[in-house]
Amino acid sequence: MIDAVIPIVVRVAINALALLAATLVPGIELGSSSTGGKIGTLVAVAVIFGIVNAVLKPIIKVIGCGFYLLTLGLIAVVVNALLFLLVGWLAQQVGLAFSVDGFWAGFWGAIIVAVVSFFLSLVIPDKYDKR
Repeated sequence: MIDAVIPIVVRVAINALALLAATLVPGIELGSSSTGGKIGTLVAVAVIFGIVNAVLKPIIKVIGCGFYLLTLGLIAVVVNALLFLLVGWLAQQVGLAFSVDGFWAGFWGAIIVAVVSFFLSLVIPDKYDKR
């Protein structure tokens, strides 16, 4: 049981740190005032982020595979920006103090989250990962 939970916790922590880095982008706001509130908000948004990416991204890739081929994969940046906007909207709908104001904030936020989570995944070893 614990072997199945630890990789999920590590992935949520990596996403939360990447989302914290994304708040440096103008238009991405983390509105909690206390440190505990910020950490809780980041963890909750990281869970929403993981669920959105796990559920919607594969569906979008299958449905839009022609656009991915036509644009040589560049549409993926637009899709990631729109999914990041969706995460911000969903976070506000459940009462979390996290907002993404506009496409360009989502665009740069998605890029920062992708880069930071990639490098954190390299630095933080996941000994339970069976890939």
